[in-house]
Amino acid sequence: MLLTITTTRNPATDLGFLLHKHPEKAQSVALSAGTAHVFYPEASPDRCTVALFVEIDPVDLVRGGGTSLTQYVNDRPYAGGSYLAVALRAAFTTALAGRCAARPELVGEPFELEIHVPSLSARGGAEVVHKLFEPLGWRVSTAPIPLDPQFPQWGESRYVDLTLTGTHRVADALRHLYVLLPALDGGKHYWVGQDEADKLLRAGEGWLAGHPERTLITTRYLERRRPVVTYALSRLAEADDVPAEAEALVTELPDKPESLASQRHGSVLAALRAAGARRVLDLGCGNGALLRVLEKDRSFTEIVGVDVSASALDVAEKRLKDGSRVTLRQSALTYADPALAGYDAAVLMEVVEHVDEERLPALEHAVFGVAAPRTVLVTTPNAEYNRLFEFLPMGHFRHADHRFEWTRAQFRAWADGVAARNRYGVRYLPVGPEDQTSGPPTQLAVFTSEKEVAA
Repeated sequence: MLLTITTTRNPATDLGFLLHKHPEKAQSVALSAGTAHVFYPEASPDRCTVALFVEIDPVDLVRGGGTSLTQYVNDRPYAGGSYLAVALRAAFTTALAGRCAARPELVGEPFELEIHVPSLSARGGAEVVHKLFEPLGWRVSTAPIPLDPQFPQWGESRYVDLTLTGTHRVADALRHLYVLLPALDGGKHYWVGQDEADKLLRAGEGWLAGHPERTLITTRYLERRRPVVTYALSRLAEADDVPAEAEALVTELPDKPESLASQRHGSVLAALRAAGARRVLDLGCGNGALLRVLEKDRSFTEIVGVDVSASALDVAEKRLKDGSRVTLRQSALTYADPALAGYDAAVLMEVVEHVDEERLPALEHAVFGVAAPRTVLVTTPNAEYNRLFEFLPMGHFRHADHRFEWTRAQFRAWADGVAARNRYGVRYLPVGPEDQTSGPPTQLAVFTSEKEVAA
């Protein structure tokens, strides 16, 4: 198996810093049933290419256990798929994590990239390859590989020669490959369980939930194992990165026609309208799911999305249609920014649980003390409701990045304290169907400035 990554961004050899592999050295990494070799066929300031060459022992692969492979003769040594993704992770672990100690400023910089996989396993052919990569901003070129060049009447195989070109952060490009190569393959050489679903969620953070083919990707990546697929899709829906018009594909409550994420959007929209808000902050806007809902309502004259993640803001910008009313700002929510003062309302939808609890006072000061909008809306999961999610293991949070999840009493204790310290009134509303014992799946606090009440 072979995969090459080429950049023409000058100096192109900066690629070596991001991949933690020196262009003047060939390096090898041991795999469970083979070896991954990393080397540079070319390395100049104008053009640099890194090659990942993977040698597999098919006998060791089948003997490894925990695999659906039962025959020594298989395509793993020759075609890019699940094993190439494993080799990618083994060879470029630090790059996949988006870390570069030597040149940290390079991590967030987009690179002009060309990726070539001469033999890629693609069930469904070139059409599926285009469907998976093009929504992420890649230009896709595929060439069919015949079953046997000497017998053209046999037709084409499911394998293609793939070339991707585009401008991306290197870490993002590696994550796209790590997820989509196995998804195109549709089969894996090792057992798939919940830990594999968690790997998918980590690698797909920031882009998978908003992908139009997220259900196909998730289903194939997890080998159609229904409980694990359902668990992963529920977590993606919980992330609120799903475009509003597509949310019906995945629901956390199968007997309800509307997803919980969509119900949250509706509750927030209703509360903003009731408050008479015109200029709105979406704090922790992520990939822009709520922004898209707000921009459709012409009563909001100015909408500002704020998030710490540059890659999430890039995705949000591509989704938005009205640049005259919606602007994006990169900033941490614990940073007090006077430029955010004077707005009618601020929304923190499924945000506070992503902040370390010891940092909540800083968030409180930034939002209620400095920005100080007339109305603040905060939604967060109700931890008591988690027991009703069939595929959420006991003791687990709904999202891998959650620092905590509060019960109704814990949320009210925090919100009451925030209101008292900052001269706000607060009331609480349920979001989603209420269970008699556990309450609603999402809890919403509506803070109103006492100055507004007095007026």
